[in-house]
Amino acid sequence: MASLDDLKKRIASVKSTQKITKAMKMVAAAKLRKAQESAERGRPYSEKMNNVILNLSNGISDKENAPKLLSGTGKDKVHLCVVMTSDRGLCGGFNSNIIKKAKLFFSKLAKEGKELKIITVGSKGNDQLKRIYGKQIIEKLSFKNSKNVNYVDAEKVSKIIIDKFEKEEFDICTIFYNQFKNVITQIPQAQQIIPLKTDNEAAAKSDDSYEFEPDEDEILSNLLPKNISTQIFKAMLENSASEQGSRMSAMDNATRNAGEMVDKLTIEYNRSRQAAITKELIEIISGAESL
Repeated sequence: MASLDDLKKRIASVKSTQKITKAMKMVAAAKLRKAQESAERGRPYSEKMNNVILNLSNGISDKENAPKLLSGTGKDKVHLCVVMTSDRGLCGGFNSNIIKKAKLFFSKLAKEGKELKIITVGSKGNDQLKRIYGKQIIEKLSFKNSKNVNYVDAEKVSKIIIDKFEKEEFDICTIFYNQFKNVITQIPQAQQIIPLKTDNEAAAKSDDSYEFEPDEDEILSNLLPKNISTQIFKAMLENSASEQGSRMSAMDNATRNAGEMVDKLTIEYNRSRQAAITKELIEIISGAESL
């Protein structure tokens, strides 16, 4: 059994930890509101950008001369995966959920005999992937010095991806991130950005006919690189909101767990103290009787 001094120190230590987790929860809650608003504002713009590009691509008569960022290389041998995580920990399962989604995709590529290349955005993702996929990681990016998510950082990632695509270093590019739903729920996403992947629903939404000036292929050549930056920026905004929501939830759980531990340790301390007092009383009474 621990001594009274040890129990006192443990209680004081857990209380200090509880103060820290409570403060971190309040900071995360303050940051969450702004991050959530930014993520929600970014969704309509990125969706509309995709729809406009889809509409432009439908108007191209010569599909063979379409921009490569839209049509791709025509092969799917080499896959570039951009895994976007945070640079800080203590945010529950935020990072591990993204890594789990990415690893499932990597396993699928390995079974199909595809070549894998990885770019990590965020130190936590790199730390978890380098043990198994260290040889496949070709770029490590971190924006921990940036106070807030910004479009400039997204453009840096986009330029690296486009440069590698122009050098024909990969055929398909997929980004991995967490989509923010609420404080408790963040949904891991795998989004293909090169070549642009469209579904039937998006095609149905873009049935409207427009006349474009200049030609569609010329507009697309300027718009497609911007769309890649936009999609990456949207993913960064979603990640930022998801990180703060996950950290808020994790710190709330940690604060409650610390409170329960303090209660248990206090009960144990009181019982040990009562036992020590009872023992001393018995020794005094026994000594008095012997005299």
